[in-house]
Amino acid sequence: MDWDNARIFLALYRAGTLRAAAGQLQVDQATVGRRLAALETSLGARLFLRTPSGYLATPAGELAVRAAELMEQAAHQFQRELLGIDNRLSGTVRLSTTDTLASHSVIAAMRQLHAAHPAIRIVLSTSTEITSLTRREADLAVRTLRPTDPDLISRHLAKRSMGLYATADYLRERGEPQAGTALAGHDIVIYQRSVAPRHRERICGEPVANARVAMEVNSGLMLLEAARAGLGITELPCHMAATDPSLVRLWPERVDHYDVWLVMHSDLNRSARVRAVADAIIAGFAAE
Repeated sequence: MDWDNARIFLALYRAGTLRAAAGQLQVDQATVGRRLAALETSLGARLFLRTPSGYLATPAGELAVRAAELMEQAAHQFQRELLGIDNRLSGTVRLSTTDTLASHSVIAAMRQLHAAHPAIRIVLSTSTEITSLTRREADLAVRTLRPTDPDLISRHLAKRSMGLYATADYLRERGEPQAGTALAGHDIVIYQRSVAPRHRERICGEPVANARVAMEVNSGLMLLEAARAGLGITELPCHMAATDPSLVRLWPERVDHYDVWLVMHSDLNRSARVRAVADAIIAGFAAE
């Protein structure tokens, strides 16, 4: 099995459509279709059923997935090991984090990095989804969850606090909520279930059973913007909300915490450019 064809097979298996697979691989749809046809011809087996909803793996396709994933793991390990012995302070480093961590911490650290090492190019991706460092979707990640994969190195960057916030206009109109009432008579802005399932039950330790959900978002910056717009009460990181003159903190004694971690694959720890980015992030959080 040719690796170039195998990686296209895996992308199509995971994405389900030619268009989505082509987008992930940054090639055109015709290339995906041509490589799939070549792979099926070389194996003498049909790997997918073409259905109106997308490509579904045949029994032969399901068998091929494991072999292709082993090839993928070997290819990524080869790349990581080569990168791990690279002593150049130049080249690309892919960094993954959330939009709020990027805007309030990571971007400032990258400014310092760029001043010291302008030949290092950062490819920054922001999402609430956890990227796979093992599959080289990123070289480094700044996360609020500590990984359990033994191949990943994690370093604790910060412990941060969260509180409840609303605009002064909202509180003048609706009044301050009473503790222990599950926010009865109030509107709230929360994360979508896929991002923070606990928001369905409580925010900052207060049950929300009696509140009305005004908006659900999948981004920390949108959570902040919705609170600024006066849509309701929401839980926000204190370091972010405390400096915003449009927001008022409710019940300052109510506080929740979360940890921030820097994560990288152990194979990349010896790469000079990856190490330089990691050191800049560590120094940036320490300065905060």
